[in-house]
Amino acid sequence: MFFNQRALTAEDFLRDYWQKQPLLLRQALPGFVPELDADDIAGLACDEMAESRLITGSFGQRDWTLRYGPFSDGDFKALPERDWTLLVQDVEKHYPPLQALLAAFDFLPRWRIDDLMVSVAGPGGSVGPHVDQYDVFLLQASGRRRWQIAGNFDPGLLADCELSVLRSFEAERTWDLSPGDMLYLPPGVAHHGVALEPEHDDRSPDRASLACMTWSVGMRAPSAADLLQALGERLAAAADEGGRYRDPEPALPARCGEIDRVSIERMRSLLRTAVDDPEGFGAFLGEFLARYRLAHEPAPPPLQLSPAQVRERLHRGAGLRHNPWTRLNWVADGQGACLSAPGSSHRCSRELAQLLCSPQALATAPPAALEAESDVLCELINRGHLLLESL
Repeated sequence: MFFNQRALTAEDFLRDYWQKQPLLLRQALPGFVPELDADDIAGLACDEMAESRLITGSFGQRDWTLRYGPFSDGDFKALPERDWTLLVQDVEKHYPPLQALLAAFDFLPRWRIDDLMVSVAGPGGSVGPHVDQYDVFLLQASGRRRWQIAGNFDPGLLADCELSVLRSFEAERTWDLSPGDMLYLPPGVAHHGVALEPEHDDRSPDRASLACMTWSVGMRAPSAADLLQALGERLAAAADEGGRYRDPEPALPARCGEIDRVSIERMRSLLRTAVDDPEGFGAFLGEFLARYRLAHEPAPPPLQLSPAQVRERLHRGAGLRHNPWTRLNWVADGQGACLSAPGSSHRCSRELAQLLCSPQALATAPPAALEAESDVLCELINRGHLLLESL
């Protein structure tokens, strides 16, 4: 956790900064050395499974261009010396060891964490001043980046631009970040990050080590529209579609074509009924959040196992780990839990649900803690959410 070596505690951060005001943490990760360099990220952007974007231009010139990957080596060789940015999403899923970095954010609910996005930029590289509607932690991994922010700004966007760039921007605060520094930004704060010229060091002649690379950990924040759309799809697939409008004792219409207040309230009541069941709505949220903003879902393994085979392999010492593309969460359900994965839900004990949702705890769990509910494990393994490591 980033607060261990400073006077600020996680409780202080959540009370005083979370969704309230920005916070710069100098050397949040002292001596940080990224496990992937700029060349690694460029290679990942050439993979058709990766979600990547290449942006060129500058705020001063208003000459933005946006291209989507996958890219080729030729695309990168053709880049200008400055004013370009490469963005790659879900890097921790393509390179699972980086999920250990996300564990440093365990002072937040696990379901809130979206992904690790990596930005690699040449000098002057930027995506323009913009506003996010979610919390974000911006960790400087290599090189230097200048961040400017503003709480008061004109929300108007540039016309005829593929990017959501603010039409005008005047900075209220400015910081230059070096490797290991991290900036937290709550939703609704305008920010503009620009890659600075590299500080050439004869001890590090490799260009990849000098590139400006920022690692962004964003939070998932579904909108009311997201929730209503997903809830509507769930209700449409149900047998009763969540109930239907009724007016057992309607009054004679007073004015032709009018939807009267009583009818409006009945409609509102119909919608409230769909969300007022705590367990039913909780199960819906579990399934919704397991899939929300997930680029790919796990594929089932070629070999399907039985619960007995799962128990036997666990007893022999086989390990379990998460598929990097899965998300697991759970809600309390009666005396047990409703455990949700992308595309499925499973009833199990709360103890097992909590264990399965923690990659660290799962990696060290004794077989006895897992064998008793091998039927649930079997379903998750056969759907590709859990990987049973071979002996």
